[in-house]
Amino acid sequence: MKRKLSAAIAAILATATLAACSSGGDSPGAGDATSTADADNRVTVRVGVTDKAQEYWTTFTDLAAEEGIDVELVNFTDYTQPNPILSSGDLELNQFQHLLYLANYNVASDDDLEPIGSTAIYQLGLYTTKGYASPDDIPEGAEIAIPNDVVNQARALLVLQSAGLITLTDGGNAFSTPAEIDEAASRVKVVPVDANQTSVQLQSLDAAVINNNFATDAGIDPTTAIYSDLEDTDTARPYLNIWVARAEDKDNPVYAQLIEIYHSKEVTDQLLEENGGTAVVEDVPADELQSDLADLEDLVRESAA
Repeated sequence: MKRKLSAAIAAILATATLAACSSGGDSPGAGDATSTADADNRVTVRVGVTDKAQEYWTTFTDLAAEEGIDVELVNFTDYTQPNPILSSGDLELNQFQHLLYLANYNVASDDDLEPIGSTAIYQLGLYTTKGYASPDDIPEGAEIAIPNDVVNQARALLVLQSAGLITLTDGGNAFSTPAEIDEAASRVKVVPVDANQTSVQLQSLDAAVINNNFATDAGIDPTTAIYSDLEDTDTARPYLNIWVARAEDKDNPVYAQLIEIYHSKEVTDQLLEENGGTAVVEDVPADELQSDLADLEDLVRESAA
C-alpha cells in the first residue's frame, strides 16, 4: 500500500465550507467504550461536519436515534477548527476530511487523531466544452487549466497523468508542480489559475480540471466530466474521506455503531443521489485506514526533511 500511496499522494483537498458552534451532552468517552448504545442506554455524540445541510445527515441522525445514539451535528465554516476542537474534547468525532489532510494535520500539530471509518472519495474531474468525449480526443498541444494552489495543484497533475495527457518526471507526489512535467513526453500544456477560475477558463481553453464545488457553483453537471480520479481509486486513495476520533477512543463501540449506520443503504443511497453519482462510497476497515494514515504521515515527514 505504501508504494501506491507514494505514487498517488497529492496536495490536500480541503474545499469544505463549514459553521462553528458547540453543544453539550453526555458523550461516550474512552472510559465508556465498553458497550454499544440502545434505547435504554442513550448516549450523545457530537460530530463536527462540513455539510450539515445535506439531507443524508437527517437520515443518519434519525437512524442513530433509533439505536439510542443522539447525534449532535456541529457545523463549521473554518476547516482549520474541527481537528483542534476534537483534540480538546469538545467533539467526540469529526467527519470532514480525507486521509491526506489528517496526515498533514497530525504531523504539523504533533497530534495523534485516528481514522475509525471511511465515507467516500469525491472526484476531481476533467471538463471540456469543446466536444471531446474522452481524454484521448484532446489534441496535441491543447491547453488545460488546473488550480494553482498547493491544495489542489498536485492532485490535478496526477489526474492529467492518469488520463494519459502528461508525464511527471518523478512519477507524481504530494508536491508535484508544473515544473516537473516532462514536456517531451506530454501531449498538453497546463495553465495554472485560481481554483475558482478553472470553470471560467473552459470558455477559452481546451479543458479544465475543476473541483466538484466549483463545478457545481458554475452550473456544471459533475457527471459531465470526461475523466476523474475516481477511475483510478488507488490514485485517489489519499483523498478517501474519513471519520476521525481521538486515539484513546478509536475502539469505542458506540462510534463503531455510527460507522455501521452511516454505511446503511438508506444513508449511502441518499449521499450518492445528493452528489450526482460523483462519489464512490468506500467501507474500509479502521485498522487499514490507520495503517494508511501512518504511511502518509511518514511521507509528509520525508517531504519536509
